[in-house]
Amino acid sequence: MSNLYIMRHGEAAPGMPDSERSLTKQGEMESRAMGTWLDNMLANDVRTTLRIVASPYRRAQQTAQWMATPLGCSVETLPIITPEDPLEPLIDWLQQEAAHTPCLLVSHMPLVGALVGRLVEGDMRASQPMPTATIATLEADIWAAGCATLKHWQSPRELLG
Repeated sequence: MSNLYIMRHGEAAPGMPDSERSLTKQGEMESRAMGTWLDNMLANDVRTTLRIVASPYRRAQQTAQWMATPLGCSVETLPIITPEDPLEPLIDWLQQEAAHTPCLLVSHMPLVGALVGRLVEGDMRASQPMPTATIATLEADIWAAGCATLKHWQSPRELLG
């Protein structure tokens, strides 16, 4: 079994171009709280092997850095996880790259909601609503449609009150 942590970036300010939008102070606070939560939640063996992979968009990169800091990890950029990217190349990537390595993906709606829906429910139309900085923890033997189990759902709202 391997673990996949799917995270939506923290709250971002409006603006154009979309790829350059930055986190708000609230988004930084959400991301920092989630980084602390994940650091406290992960077993040592998972923490030492965790890969953090983020969309190239500024707000996802900023969120991923807030996640990486308490974990002592670096952030990798994955160009195929921007908001409107199709799921199939990402699922292929997961099968190759996340089969035996725990991975935190930091991306955007609608991609993160659709990915959770596809991996857990197996339906192309399934999607989960994901508030900013929320993490869905999935577990699977293989990353394919309908093959994952949703193990945990954590929102920063529960941590910040």
